[in-house]
Amino acid sequence: MLAGAVSIKELAEYLGHADPGFTLRVYAHMMPGSHDRARQAIDDRLFRPRPISHGTGTEQ
Repeated sequence: MLAGAVSIKELAEYLGHADPGFTLRVYAHMMPGSHDRARQAIDDRLFRPRPISHGTGTEQ
């Protein structure tokens, strides 16, 4: 859930933990490494398929 952009506070509440720090200490080892997250974020933003333009935009 953390790797899927759920906030640590939301996850802690969902799991019934009073302290989000506790949740992070318990589950942080399960998160992908920061290099993997950075690489994926860059790939997602730079290498998205772009829409194909069909014409010059002057057609009516």
